[in-house]
Amino acid sequence: MANILVVDDEMGIRELLSEILSDEGHVVQTAENAQQAREARAAETPDLVLLDIWMPDTDGVTLLKEWQRDGYLTMPVIMMSGHATIDTAVEATRIGAMNFLEKPIALQKLLQAVQQGLARNQEKNRPTPVTMAQHNTVMGDTRTVAPVTGTMPIPAQVNVAAPSNTIDASMLSFDLPLREARDMFERLYFEHHLAQEGGSMTRVAEKTGLERTHLYRKLKQLGVEPVKTSKKHH
Repeated sequence: MANILVVDDEMGIRELLSEILSDEGHVVQTAENAQQAREARAAETPDLVLLDIWMPDTDGVTLLKEWQRDGYLTMPVIMMSGHATIDTAVEATRIGAMNFLEKPIALQKLLQAVQQGLARNQEKNRPTPVTMAQHNTVMGDTRTVAPVTGTMPIPAQVNVAAPSNTIDASMLSFDLPLREARDMFERLYFEHHLAQEGGSMTRVAEKTGLERTHLYRKLKQLGVEPVKTSKKHH
């Protein structure tokens, strides 16, 4: 378990990263701007920081420079951005960032980068600078963490099969590890509502209280994959 600080001005990104990292067993603190990040860093040293580059008050690269100047850059920092150039990534790594993730962030690459950062934090006597080749590996995964305002296609209406007969309430057990039991319940929960609402993501979102973008990602994460309505071609 590690203490991770997530700094991003988009609420959807903060909430999603916090949920993913909490599921991995980490303690997550969030900040929506550079000032909140300064206060969090002054209060305690996190084991890792995920830092967005483009923020309204002070950008992430400037904050990174401040921490380096003031002796606060004692933890691994992973930069995030959906619009940064290669020059910005190079500058961030030169200042001291250990990695750079391009939005939309590939889920597996996010977890790999976090794991690498935490491992590096435990071996401070062997720092390894991040190369641009390593930066390029953060792209290409089809499972993504996109901003709520991003361009991820979300089907308005989908066809969903009836809830799978291989998963039923009798399979839930208090003997299961918490994460497995929760995932199983969530699959049953969403399959039920998808079947009840005829595959309408809008109605399911209203019933479950989730934003449609978050709902769509949640279904992908659980392996409940609705299929878009399509016409047959002869």
